[in-house]
Amino acid sequence: MSDDQVAGELKKMTMFIRQEALEKAKEIQIKADEEFAIEKSKLVRQETSSIDSQYEKKFKQASMSQQITRSTLANKTRLKVLSARQELLDDLFERARDQLESYSEDESKYQEICKNLILEGLYALNEGKVAVRARKEDYEVVKKSIEDAKKEYKEKVSKDIEIELDEKNPQPEASSGGVSIVGTGGRIDINNTFEERLKLLETDALPMVRTSLFGKNENRKFYD
Repeated sequence: MSDDQVAGELKKMTMFIRQEALEKAKEIQIKADEEFAIEKSKLVRQETSSIDSQYEKKFKQASMSQQITRSTLANKTRLKVLSARQELLDDLFERARDQLESYSEDESKYQEICKNLILEGLYALNEGKVAVRARKEDYEVVKKSIEDAKKEYKEKVSKDIEIELDEKNPQPEASSGGVSIVGTGGRIDINNTFEERLKLLETDALPMVRTSLFGKNENRKFYD
């Protein structure tokens, strides 16, 4: 083989090797691009998932924080409303307490009130003999109330009853009025003074007063 032929063969071999190298390089580049694209997509998905996870976590935290804030504000508002209502009720009963003494100023009306208070005690005790306690300043009025009560009691139950005014144990002068009816040898004392009746009213009539002032409580399921 001549030198020219050898040179030609070498040239062919060189071109073949170069072509093969180029194809191999292209193949490697394509594969590398594919792997890069796959890895890039994987990284994007991971980052996207991470971002979504962080967003969801922050969203849940924000929602929880908002719920807590709303609940706290609702409770504070509710407590303020309840406090304002209680202040109004306290003021209402305080004003009623201040007016108690005025009920004993009109003698005829006060005599009727005391009679009814005594009768209430008589019916509750259902005894043949009782004692009535009152303020010293009310003795004259209460004596008349006792006579009226005895008469009405006999008309209603067809029985006589003995009622004495217990002047040894008067009601405190600071009392606003009313009477106590004592039976069973002093062991049972029905306190029908104005102060005690107002206390009972505060307890027994409070739900009705609340409803009258503020309306029905929609959250309350049971009533007495």
